[in-house]
Amino acid sequence: MAPGPVPAAVLLPLFPKSGEYHVLLTKRTEHLNHHRGEIAFPGGSADPDDTDLLQTALRETWEEVGIAPEDVDILGVLDDFYSIHNYLVTPYVGLFPADYPLKVNSWEIERILEVPLSHLLRPEVFRTEDWNWKGRQHPVHFYTFGDDEIWGLTAAILKQFLDLVFGRLTQP
Repeated sequence: MAPGPVPAAVLLPLFPKSGEYHVLLTKRTEHLNHHRGEIAFPGGSADPDDTDLLQTALRETWEEVGIAPEDVDILGVLDDFYSIHNYLVTPYVGLFPADYPLKVNSWEIERILEVPLSHLLRPEVFRTEDWNWKGRQHPVHFYTFGDDEIWGLTAAILKQFLDLVFGRLTQP
């Protein structure tokens, strides 16, 4: 029997800037084994020492971008997402202070993206494509931000968050 999905967690980190809320995303470096060069939330696989998946999300956020767990106000949790790479990802939504002194782990993270929520709500930056995976068609979401494309699991989590918070504003 194949092993079950690997437990993992991410933080959807929100922060105020210039009078509106932004989401912090990372662009992963090209030399990593998994998800190289992709836009992602801070997060990763659960460690045996993690007491729960919230601790996983907060630990990974600390390791990747230097936001201390005690500086994150957890607002809630979204639905679990299965990734095509056999992970079961639990996304937490958290708020951290404005002008926070980030400490980016340059081994894992090429750069930080600070995306205003108002940008993500613009219909022209969002699209869905049908992709075939293991003989079935699956919708894959995309958000464009400048020259970057946020897609796949990260875009699916973003879409669920935006749909929950802004409701029909994000519906076509």
